[in-house]
Amino acid sequence: MSLTNLLKEHADQSAAKFPEEVKAVMQKAIENLEDSKLTAEALKTGDIFPSFNLPNAKGNVINSTKLLDQGDLVVAFYRGGWCPYCNIELKALQSVLPQIKEKGAQLIAISPESPDNSLTTQEKNELSFEVLTDKDNNFSRDLNLVYKLPDSLIALYNKFGINLENSQGNSNSELPIAATYVLDSNGKIKYHFLQEDYKLRADPSDILKVL
Repeated sequence: MSLTNLLKEHADQSAAKFPEEVKAVMQKAIENLEDSKLTAEALKTGDIFPSFNLPNAKGNVINSTKLLDQGDLVVAFYRGGWCPYCNIELKALQSVLPQIKEKGAQLIAISPESPDNSLTTQEKNELSFEVLTDKDNNFSRDLNLVYKLPDSLIALYNKFGINLENSQGNSNSELPIAATYVLDSNGKIKYHFLQEDYKLRADPSDILKVL
């Protein structure tokens, strides 16, 4: 089953469990984010992706220039290990990692989770690619991918036991949107996926076609 279908299946199952008032809060947050036109200034195909130095799950700094010296690079931004849609996406990316490598490319994922939490996410999903920490969403913010959660959604997350302060080590209540980029060895973007609806992600089949 494709990632797109797996995500839809999970979304349908979740929708069947949640009361209408909960679904209304979530849907309103998505609509407000879409109305904000956040992605209008985000990097897209043809742009040059900025270089970065970000720590991996073990605290070692990963340099994007060194990665690009080895070929194309797939960069996936996700919200955190607490997000079921993110975990479904990460597992799907792991499943096609051999094919990505066969095409001479590498894969990394970036989230605002602390390295300790990223390590938990990496181990839980048995990921063999680098999971990097974007502290306080600073790098994602430069890419215009970051938004602040509305109070209604923060309250709902707290009710569900989702504590972003513990996950990220800050009280900003900010997250990156679902975004995936494929870069060539010069850092030029060959493919972009930007989506305000957190239930939607770039399908690995599309990534492989680009590579």
